[in-house]
Amino acid sequence: MEVSLTTPALLFPAISLLLLAYTNRFLTIAGLIRKLHENYQSKPSPKVKKQIRNLKKRVNLIRNMQVFGIFSLLLCVCSMFLIYQEWQLIGSVTFGISLVMLMISLALSMIEIQISVKALNIQLSDMES
Repeated sequence: MEVSLTTPALLFPAISLLLLAYTNRFLTIAGLIRKLHENYQSKPSPKVKKQIRNLKKRVNLIRNMQVFGIFSLLLCVCSMFLIYQEWQLIGSVTFGISLVMLMISLALSMIEIQISVKALNIQLSDMES
């Protein structure tokens, strides 16, 4: 299959929006961590400690999501350059690797969402008892 110059360009809006969503998640979680840390300093609680541990995992996942997303965008640009230089095979392979990086980023996003749901369950657990 021959990849044209416009094929990798199709990913630009998607990756850009994804990185924006990841950044918003990161900023929201950073704010929560600061708030929970402050609460924990004034009144230590196992529940708060559990949530901070959960948020720490999520921050690390979001960082990895962003890294793979950025590499995907970078490889996408590289593939466009290679295709522009008429190095079709190397450009196509680079674009394929870019797609794999994007898939990894999305898979990490699914894992982060699962952890997020667990965090919400921790928050709601005191209402059940």
